Amino acid sequence: MQTPPRHQEFLVFLRLIEKSVPAELDVHLIVDNYCTHKHAKVRAWLAQRPRFHVHYTPTYAS
Repeated sequence: MQTPPRHQEFLVFLRLIEKSVPAELDVHLIVDNYCTHKHAKVRAWLAQRPRFHVHYTPTYAS
């Protein structure tokens, strides 16, 4: 059994947030520098949704 790529799981999560948060509110995401959060498909999805603001933790932070 093969597990789905993690960026796909993250996109499912983002879509759930998009549906759950009223459209007039901005969404701020605080994420680590894991490659899932920076995947090309994730970046493209976020680029089309200006109300989503991504904040990355410093690479050295735990």
